[in-house]
Amino acid sequence: MAKDYTELAQDIVAHVGGKDNILKLVHCVTRLRFTLKDESKADDDYLKQRDGIVTVVKAGGQYQVVIGNHVPDVYDTVLKVAVIQGEGGIDVNEGDVPQGNLFD
Repeated sequence: MAKDYTELAQDIVAHVGGKDNILKLVHCVTRLRFTLKDESKADDDYLKQRDGIVTVVKAGGQYQVVIGNHVPDVYDTVLKVAVIQGEGGIDVNEGDVPQGNLFD
């Protein structure tokens, strides 16, 4: 049975400044990657201590909420909770996937 991430998704949306503060949302292997209208509306301290969230990273113009390997399920739930459309797909960069040749 799949885990219900509704409460976590609601908390994430509320603490990134609400759905009206979200310009874009994609995910990579372990992170929700938000582009926010105003990053100052996000509550870093709350999100960093919230169960179900590993940490928060600000990089490359994105507000990244590190979730872990179950990020696709949380991503889908955030889209439903916020009633927004994400950009889907996987954005791979910034250390989520080891770089280099597999045979090195």
